[in-house]
Amino acid sequence: MAFSANRSNVSGGSPRSATVRLERASSLTSNTSPTHPRSKAIPSATSPGRRPSRNGRDDSGVSGRVRVAVRLRPRNSEELKSDDVADYIELMPELKRLKLRKNNWDFETFQFDEILNETASQKRVYEVVAKPVVESVLEGYNGTVMAYGQTGTGKTFTLGKLGEDDAADRGIMVRAMEDILANASAEQDSVSVSYLQLYLETVQDLLAPEKDNLTISEDPRTGDVSLPGATCVEVRHPKSFLELLEAGEANRIAANTKMNTESSRSHALLLVNVKKSVKAKQEKESTASNENGSSLQLSKSHSLMTIRKSKLLIVDLAGSERVDKSGSEGHLLEEAKFINLSLTALGKCINALAENSPHVPIRDSKLTRLLRDSFGGTARTSLVITIGPSSQHRAETMSTILFGQRAMKVENMVKLREEFDYKSLCRKLEADLDRLIAENERQNKLVLDTEEQLQKRAEEAELTIQQAERKAKVLLEESHAKKLKLQKENLDSIRRLQQECSLLEKELKENAVKLQSEKEAAVVEKEMQIQNERAKKQQEKEEYIEEYQHKLEELNKKFEAERAERESIERRLQEIEDCMEGQNKLELDDQENLNELAKKMEEESHSRERATRELGEWKLQGAFIASNEEIEEQCKQKEVLEKEVKDLKQQMLQLSYDTDETRKVLEKGPTRVSLGAESPMSLSKAHHMRETVNGQRATIAKLFEQVGLHKILSLLESEDVDVRVHAVKVVANLAAEESNQEKIVESGGIVSLLRLLDSSQDDIIRRVAAGAIANLAMTETNQELIMAQNGTRLLVRTANETDDPQTLRMVAGAIANLCGNEKLQARLREDGGIIALLGMARSRHPDVLAQIARGIANFAKCESRAARGQKREKSLLIEDGALPWIVENATNEISAVRRHIELALCHLAQHGEILCYVIGECGGLDCSWGLMGTCSHIEGVFA
Repeated sequence: MAFSANRSNVSGGSPRSATVRLERASSLTSNTSPTHPRSKAIPSATSPGRRPSRNGRDDSGVSGRVRVAVRLRPRNSEELKSDDVADYIELMPELKRLKLRKNNWDFETFQFDEILNETASQKRVYEVVAKPVVESVLEGYNGTVMAYGQTGTGKTFTLGKLGEDDAADRGIMVRAMEDILANASAEQDSVSVSYLQLYLETVQDLLAPEKDNLTISEDPRTGDVSLPGATCVEVRHPKSFLELLEAGEANRIAANTKMNTESSRSHALLLVNVKKSVKAKQEKESTASNENGSSLQLSKSHSLMTIRKSKLLIVDLAGSERVDKSGSEGHLLEEAKFINLSLTALGKCINALAENSPHVPIRDSKLTRLLRDSFGGTARTSLVITIGPSSQHRAETMSTILFGQRAMKVENMVKLREEFDYKSLCRKLEADLDRLIAENERQNKLVLDTEEQLQKRAEEAELTIQQAERKAKVLLEESHAKKLKLQKENLDSIRRLQQECSLLEKELKENAVKLQSEKEAAVVEKEMQIQNERAKKQQEKEEYIEEYQHKLEELNKKFEAERAERESIERRLQEIEDCMEGQNKLELDDQENLNELAKKMEEESHSRERATRELGEWKLQGAFIASNEEIEEQCKQKEVLEKEVKDLKQQMLQLSYDTDETRKVLEKGPTRVSLGAESPMSLSKAHHMRETVNGQRATIAKLFEQVGLHKILSLLESEDVDVRVHAVKVVANLAAEESNQEKIVESGGIVSLLRLLDSSQDDIIRRVAAGAIANLAMTETNQELIMAQNGTRLLVRTANETDDPQTLRMVAGAIANLCGNEKLQARLREDGGIIALLGMARSRHPDVLAQIARGIANFAKCESRAARGQKREKSLLIEDGALPWIVENATNEISAVRRHIELALCHLAQHGEILCYVIGECGGLDCSWGLMGTCSHIEGVFA
């Protein structure tokens, strides 16, 4: 909505406008992609760096490219059930690239500003797409956030989700208003909202449904677009905004189609107007000029306020759809036509802006007129395009991606608009004037009250004089009456009375002078009191200004510190990204080898086709007998080619199989070779596996030398699960080599692996971490370090929590290695290692059982070695209940299990008195004849 000029009269001046509008260049910069060249929104005739504004003036501004992000919708229930969903879309968020596969060999790559996969949260989408625009709006710039894509790909979910059930599902509209209201002052700032929809090329007010055909007007001077009749509601709390949004959504038109059960049939536009007050810096006396050229002298206490007006436009476009897929009929078909026409008009405008066309068809649709400032205007624009995972909509997905690519070429001239708030200044001056008038009235009233008191005292003195005069008159009359009789006697009395009269007159005069001096002193004292109060208020105001400046300096220091910390975090993230790029490069090399093999196979197929065509030509030219011979020869060649193609396919399958086998071998770690002769085929396979493992380990060693062990260990604490999985796999492979184990231990690898095993709930991470610990637990020093870090308890807890056979195999192998250290047997038993080792037998997996038997054999061997020359009634293994399991598995079909159990029984029999106990327990149990034969053999050996 365009801003209208505010008119006000200042101090009874001219009725002309006293508003001064400032347009300053934006200090914000736009992050542009290096792979997409910039193109100007409107060709400039003045200079290559600027363009003329709509009103013909050359306004200063900074160009900002439209930022585009791609979001992939997760698969829905129907897509998961059907088989038509193929991984034809490959996202590379770390490289900000998207690959769209045409077939198994050919694909197209597109670069965007952000790539959001199907697991991206609503919070991350907001921070990547809309938060920079919202921050720009709070700083005084216009901003636009828009969603574009096929129907049913999640545009309304991304923008307008209210999050009633789950707060994490809140969309961009709700989160943007929360940030705006959190950064707005309730006393000085203003935030107002309008909610509209464009339905069948008519602009309707969602907050007032009766307004179903609003007109669009444009300011001829500034070019701003406004809707005069739209409802504009001021918002001060997020709760009230949610109520407005719910009311608007209830009035929005939606329908059920084959593509989407809640398909939006209109374009929704949320317009947020923000007004923020900024205190302008001035000297003690500053001058501001109005539009007439007159000047206003402002004191320091009446500093001029500046208002920054900005608007945020959030547009939820209706989804593009094909009638044959959506199944629209009747009125729905009419709605689909208008939706597609408006989206086509928007695409034409963006094409024209991207190609620097001299004519941009803005007026072809009301949608393009409303978005005039968003594309090629003065707003900072962010576009999120939504796509689906189904390959059935490949054409719609490609169209959406190409729309985003063209939008990235559009540049806007971002500008900041400020206005002097003369209305606020006028109100402040009026308030100060009213306050001074009231203060003057109070002072005048005080002076009048003082004068009344003095007048009252003067009247009382005059009354006293009159009484004295009356008394004197009475005395004179009496003395005159007596004078006739006693003239001589009263002469003295008359003199005395005259003297008294003179004294009274003198006293009255002194009283009058005293009252006058008191009156003047009271007036002077009141004036001094008023001056002291004014000085005190002035001093308090100066102290408040100094305190505000001090707080401002502290905030600036805090901002600098946070910026430095952010730069250090960004450098750390850059190092991690470089490490991940190196690892991805190795994977890309393997992919290139596979592509070369596929290319070779395709060339062989082409050669076979050429041979077939030549065969047809020879058949027409030669005779029947010669043709038959040639056909036979071509058939032989065809068989040879088919055999070569088959061999190539087998090589590809073998290469894939070798890769999988190598990954399994790396995950299993070191294993013991079983006794007995092996066939030449198994030896050849083992030799091949060793060469593959050696090649993989050489690659990992090269990665280790390039990246460094400390950086690899630091990746174990990454927040990304995939990064942690790759890092722990690299550490496990390094731990398989004895030359690397000491370096891993010195760099704190054991502590990092134990911490990862304690905190992670991922089965892959726990399995690989347990395998790495098992590799490191082959030396006594590492075993003691693992025990000191409570490693046994972590392994016991992992064994109790998981049922994965491979994880149990790794944990059992680690505990079995710890059982081979006689110094740690007591601690191992206290931590529940033996009981946990026996409990893992629930898996019944051969490898797990072999590791359990190996651990029991190691424990029995160390126990018999420690008990040499000493009498001990019962073994710790027997106390923890290991004997029944030994008896049960003594005749196991697996040779490794049986061999380790026989070794354990041999060591248990070396205890002397324990031999009888073992034989007695074996005889008492329901055991097989093979176990009894083993016990008899042991008894004969020690007889």
